[in-house]
Amino acid sequence: GLLVLVSWVISVLNSLLQSLMVLRLSFCTEVEIPHFFCELNQVVGQACSDMFLNNMVMYFATVLLGLAPLPGILYSYFKIVSSICQISSIQGKYKAFSTCASHLSMVSSFYCTGLGVYLSSPAPQSSHSGAVASVMYTVVMPMLNPFIYSLRNRDIKRALKRIVGIPVI
Repeated sequence: GLLVLVSWVISVLNSLLQSLMVLRLSFCTEVEIPHFFCELNQVVGQACSDMFLNNMVMYFATVLLGLAPLPGILYSYFKIVSSICQISSIQGKYKAFSTCASHLSMVSSFYCTGLGVYLSSPAPQSSHSGAVASVMYTVVMPMLNPFIYSLRNRDIKRALKRIVGIPVI
């Protein structure tokens, strides 16, 4: 409960800070965001006034909120891998590593695309590539999550094979 509360409070405070930082910017009259939703770095990029302070706060928040948990995540994966290595049966190791691999692929894909969008905003890039990266971490990753974890279930695998037309043994 405490972890959820701390996470929620940090998220609200970050949103409040970023919103207040955007309020100090002035925008031109004809502004069109080349994106499919109003992401913070896209909104700040459209300002006519000096964006230096906003960019610094945005990068600091990205590094703090995105990279600060990384040592804890890496430590927990280290502990998981060391626990799996202590399993005596090869079949048990295979099952545990395959579960971890799917989870690790989802976490790393989400992390890389999310951090890439926010840390690459000053670099010249097409709006198309930024939109693709944003779709990856806001739509595709959460949508794939249930499929990747449910495919570990035998009943789901059998149903999928029946739908695709592969004979079920």
